[in-house]
Amino acid sequence: MISERLQAGGAVFEWGTRTYLMGIINVTPDSFSGDGLLQGDEREQAHLEKVLEQARSFAAAGVDIFDVGGESTRPGSEPVPVEEEIARVVPVVRMLSREFQIPISVDTYHAATAQAALEAGAHIINDIWGLRADPQMAAVAARFNAPVILMHNRISTAKPEVRERLGARYRETPYENFMEDVKRELLESVALAKAAGIPDEHIILDPGIGFAKSVAQNLEVIDRLDEIRLLGYPVLLAPSRKSFIGYTLDLPPDQRVEGTAAAVAVGIVRGADIVRVHDVLPISRVVRMTDAIVRRPVFSTRESG
Repeated sequence: MISERLQAGGAVFEWGTRTYLMGIINVTPDSFSGDGLLQGDEREQAHLEKVLEQARSFAAAGVDIFDVGGESTRPGSEPVPVEEEIARVVPVVRMLSREFQIPISVDTYHAATAQAALEAGAHIINDIWGLRADPQMAAVAARFNAPVILMHNRISTAKPEVRERLGARYRETPYENFMEDVKRELLESVALAKAAGIPDEHIILDPGIGFAKSVAQNLEVIDRLDEIRLLGYPVLLAPSRKSFIGYTLDLPPDQRVEGTAAAVAVGIVRGADIVRVHDVLPISRVVRMTDAIVRRPVFSTRESG
């Protein structure tokens, strides 16, 4: 059975009572969505001030988690050396932990970056490779007693198709049985976590929207998200501005807020516990409205209390 709650960074997440909002803070120069906050010729103080301004706007909109990433994960992106990733992430994490009482997750698949971020004040590890890329990652999470978000990811043998206006997408990625394969591979990541001593209540699953999945497969994952939830762990959904929306609506990343909103609303209906987004203010309204419908008894009690 799924744990009823999670404590992280002084906050308590009570699964099933409402949907939690994770705001994306990209400290990269090459984010697929165009929101990367890092500019190569920018002084560190100016850069941190931009991050702080974004974080304040997220906090005002009701964000529950800051998600800080120092490497773009768009299809076809180049890896960043660990030392550079740490240099990008740690000052931001340190500043956010000083300025806010909001849990911070670090979006990385490198154990060294995760450890440096946790030491700087981060609370959660968000690993797009589900503990598979770095054999030390699970041990770091266990040592720091840090919750982990385990994302489904599969190396695609096909190169992504790239269109200038719409970005990169994968054509049909081969699976023997698509949803069964996704669930099985997520549970393999769970097994790695538990073998390292990470308790069940510190595990969150992410089906990996946009990662080695075609447009149709991404749409199917969202529609069948309840099957991921039935694995027994809270679920994070991260559809924000992704190319499956662009290719469905024929829109570039900066015009995908309505598509993101639709994906988030359906995801909540299907059981999402956390949604990870760029456009925190408008999506916070979508989340509240959807919760008012889907979680009506809990929502009504909270509003009248």
